[in-house]
Amino acid sequence: MTINAALVGIDFGKLDFEASLQELDLLTQSAGATPVVTITGRRHSPDAKLFIGSGKAEELRAAIEEYDVELVIFNHALTPGQQRNLEHLLQCRVVDRTSLILDIFAQRAKSHEGKLQVELAQLQYLSTRLVRAWTHLERQKGGIGLRGPGETQLETDRRLLGDRVKSLTGRLEKLKRQHDTQRRARQRSGTMSISLVGYTNAGKSTLFNAMTKANAYAADQLFATLDTTSRRVYLGDLGNIVLSDTVGFIRELPHQLVAAFRATLEETVHADMLLHVVDASSQVRQEQMAEVNAVLAEIDAASIPQILVWNKIDAVPELAAQGPRIERDEAGRITRVFLSARTGQGLDLLREAISEAVVAGTAGLQSQLEAPDVRLIDRWTDVPRAEDR
Repeated sequence: MTINAALVGIDFGKLDFEASLQELDLLTQSAGATPVVTITGRRHSPDAKLFIGSGKAEELRAAIEEYDVELVIFNHALTPGQQRNLEHLLQCRVVDRTSLILDIFAQRAKSHEGKLQVELAQLQYLSTRLVRAWTHLERQKGGIGLRGPGETQLETDRRLLGDRVKSLTGRLEKLKRQHDTQRRARQRSGTMSISLVGYTNAGKSTLFNAMTKANAYAADQLFATLDTTSRRVYLGDLGNIVLSDTVGFIRELPHQLVAAFRATLEETVHADMLLHVVDASSQVRQEQMAEVNAVLAEIDAASIPQILVWNKIDAVPELAAQGPRIERDEAGRITRVFLSARTGQGLDLLREAISEAVVAGTAGLQSQLEAPDVRLIDRWTDVPRAEDR
């Protein structure tokens, strides 16, 4: 059953507003809803009560009636009070960007660890809004038979929620210790670890499948991958490396998710090298790269050497004309590899780049790379590994 959704975005003059709205549209579709109307406006700062102000709220209410909207999605983070006030005025369910992303994660998580991480993030988010469910009791100050039970129920809910958060945190810590043990075993064996990172929908899983034949889930949608998958890849004389596919990053990633998914991102934190996959066809690729690097800094992975992988060159005519290639800086160090994961163009160059970087030593790679304003592409096909040829 399709859910009609109204999207709301306010331009505060800080980000690429149109690109952000397009991203919200994709997020909404990824969550299973259908955007039927978009309400936009400009403000210097959010309205304390309704975020969008009373006039824009009335415009939104009229649109809800006209388009039979069941869900309103804000491209911003709402306070509990703003969300409560909007739902009361609009008589419609209202969610913010954080809640929307959490819902997508809840739908997509497949592994035991991923499900635990999603639940923890949801509970941490819910803990700031628990009072919403009990405002009708809190208003009954002194009401006979109401005041005590209302307060007791709220305190009980908080205690139960806190107990569950504590339990989930403990279980995730146990899984983290198991991962640490496995990682130390790899290090003792001298196996190099490489992680794919990048903005959501940049083509990481398609590239991962092309490199490893892992058949990991890959789709043209946001957050298709939530669980880290690792596979061995044979690189000729260098032997095996471990390649890991990780969750995609996104602008304004909810801090609850950064914290809750730290165990998943541990593969990134402890990698010897990062392949930063960029959607070359995106008009806002520079901003997307900046967002990825910001999250890498937050999880203490900013100093890990990177190679930029400009994917989807087949989707950009000028890049497709130039074909796959390796780009170097003045010192001869590899900075970027242009390829298409979907067609398989350039996969051999990426293998060469990885091998060269390993031989030369990762210390010679740049950890932060500025890419010139060129357009790129995404997608990979199933290419045989060296041992399969």
